[in-house]
Amino acid sequence: MTEDLLSVISFVLITTFTPGPNNITSAAMGVLHGYRKTFNFLLGISIGFFFMMLVSAWASASILAYFPFMEPVLRYVGAGYIIYLAYGTFQASYNFDEGNVKPMGFIKGMLLQLLNPKLIVYGLTLFSTFLASITDQPGPLLIAVILLTFTSFTSISVWTLFGTAIKTYLHHPRVKLGVNALLSLFLVYSALNLAGLI
Repeated sequence: MTEDLLSVISFVLITTFTPGPNNITSAAMGVLHGYRKTFNFLLGISIGFFFMMLVSAWASASILAYFPFMEPVLRYVGAGYIIYLAYGTFQASYNFDEGNVKPMGFIKGMLLQLLNPKLIVYGLTLFSTFLASITDQPGPLLIAVILLTFTSFTSISVWTLFGTAIKTYLHHPRVKLGVNALLSLFLVYSALNLAGLI
């Protein structure tokens, strides 16, 4: 039992805190707008994450068994959206004129989850292996999804605060270019990985 718990915790922490669309976009929003103005975006990500974990728990037992062709479709649509985010991140000017660029809000945070095949694969993997025994138990399932959502919110908050912390250094063109390129490359890598191209 202890080994199973450690396996679940390791899987969740590694996949949640490593660079991915949620974390990289949150860091970029932290750079542009700071934590407080990014909070609605983070809340949208968290609500979307909660919903997608519930859907993944249900789907792991049913939907992909009947419609296996949907998995690659979701991968390519999500990869395309992530490439779009990467392009926007690379073009970010960090002008710091707050009237210039509006923070992404709640709806865009939720949309990122609905078009994030990494999250779907993560949820399906989690609920078809480690947590398969609770997918038909509403109480334990709800507790697990709440804990997963809290972990996700902690991760995106840490990445946003990291973005906020480096904001003051981005007036230098080389630093700005380096940060934009690094964040964009992480997103491109995520997209290519999701599409199965690397």
